[in-house]
Amino acid sequence: MSSEPPILDPTGRRLYEQVDELRAAGPAVRVRLPGDLVAWSVTRGEVAKKLLVHPGVSKNARTSWPEYRPFAIGWLTAWVDVISMFTVDGDDHKRLKDLVGKAFTPRRIEAMRPAIETIVEDLLADLELAPPGRPVDLRASFSYPIPTRVICDLMGVPLEQRPQMLRCIDAVLDTSLTPEQANVVQRDMFAAMHTLMHYRRANPGTDLTSLMLAAQEEGAPLSTEELVSTLILMIGAGSETAVSLIDHATVAMLSHPDQLAAVRADPARWDDVIEESLRQHAPIMHLPMRYATTDIDLGEGVMIGKGELILIAFGAHGRDPAVNPDPDRFDISRAERQHLAFGHGIHYCLGAPLARLEAAIALPALFSRFPELRLVSRPGRHTSFIGNDYPSLPVVLDPAA
Repeated sequence: MSSEPPILDPTGRRLYEQVDELRAAGPAVRVRLPGDLVAWSVTRGEVAKKLLVHPGVSKNARTSWPEYRPFAIGWLTAWVDVISMFTVDGDDHKRLKDLVGKAFTPRRIEAMRPAIETIVEDLLADLELAPPGRPVDLRASFSYPIPTRVICDLMGVPLEQRPQMLRCIDAVLDTSLTPEQANVVQRDMFAAMHTLMHYRRANPGTDLTSLMLAAQEEGAPLSTEELVSTLILMIGAGSETAVSLIDHATVAMLSHPDQLAAVRADPARWDDVIEESLRQHAPIMHLPMRYATTDIDLGEGVMIGKGELILIAFGAHGRDPAVNPDPDRFDISRAERQHLAFGHGIHYCLGAPLARLEAAIALPALFSRFPELRLVSRPGRHTSFIGNDYPSLPVVLDPAA
């Protein structure tokens, strides 16, 4: 293997192919990231799970990355420079997780069902107004608005602030940006969150942003930086993952008519569609960033040194043939299925049940309303080695028309 680490393709065009290459090269492989960073890429399923619960692996750059310079690398800001439950360990992680965890109990998520059903029904009604036989972008008109409306409603983002807010969140996933472009995203993202906080201080409601602001004013141990960081995390994680899930599940069903027929015959199997989509096309591939707090021997001559960066490929786990045999085969009837689409260990995604609920409502409704739905062309990929989604999803809703 060359002494010069390979570049992790920032365009995402070889997302799956490069993961396979890295997996074959060893239990962890050094890769070069934007900003001239070098990290250990982990693409083997069993190694990823081991490191996600390893006591010698931290999420906190401030305490565990000796070369850390705050806000020095624009594309990393939302993943490293923020201070939220996503980027801290131990007691701080528990404190910040408890702050929002009550909004994601099973009872509260199930209580969101009627609101999600209303959003889905409204979007389907709008789609029915499209000219017969004309292609539409299903991502822009259906899968994207569902989770973004849900999370913006939950967080109390006013309608007029949503376009700019979501533009910033979307851009965070684009790893092909120049350093100058990434710095602009960094600046605009924080500005959008402060605008939301200013609005909700003046117009408090029952939304989660208002509740966090009220808790802070009542003396809760929550700094303004932690509050802003939590908003970035919640709005970002609460939207992007579910969009990708709905997109990939839709494409999978349109590409496997026999399996779509099986789901139509037994609608309870939509859960299998969702889990198989998460396995084969996890919404997040490589998730920055973790740090070794001690030397970690992975065998095969691979030693991760203390202070080195670790980039775990969550989306590679489900595609690892040692974990899921014949991983390229989409099969809702798999007897056993494993994936890390929502993480593993203490940093498991709080919003996973919400993303699953959104997909479980959206997908059956879409295929019921448009039984002749078909793809116009095979969609491409987003420009990212982090996010795993399509930039658009061109379909014809009713070819017969």
